[in-house]
Amino acid sequence: MTVAAILKHKGHATISVPPQASIAEVTHVLAEHRIGAVLVCNERGEMMGILSERDIVAHLASHGASALDQSAETLMTRHVTTALPRTTVAEAMQMMTCGRFRHLPILEQGRLVGMISIGDVVKARMSQQQDEVDGLKAYVAGHG
Repeated sequence: MTVAAILKHKGHATISVPPQASIAEVTHVLAEHRIGAVLVCNERGEMMGILSERDIVAHLASHGASALDQSAETLMTRHVTTALPRTTVAEAMQMMTCGRFRHLPILEQGRLVGMISIGDVVKARMSQQQDEVDGLKAYVAGHG
């Protein structure tokens, strides 16, 4: 199974904020959409970085409430790991586990086409494993 299959099921929509959005505004976007990360995109829709709940909490811990007035561009991760639609679910899981991040933007020909979370990957792996179990049960039942 590939990342494209996950996107086909969940959709290609992504949530983004402009680089000048305040961290207070970003927290509202995260809460409103019940998500753990947003992409930071310029006016042309090009990804500049990613900003997660974890980034915000770490910055709040070290800078206090003044962190809420800073911009998304200030806190975002600029060097974002991305995947392709043809990336397998296992490869995506490996990337996320090794990189210790939970959100993976998907690019096709350099253009943003979606984003998946670790929850999406785990759900896909569980579905894959259930299909394998069902196949084995059918095989055994047919040869019993």
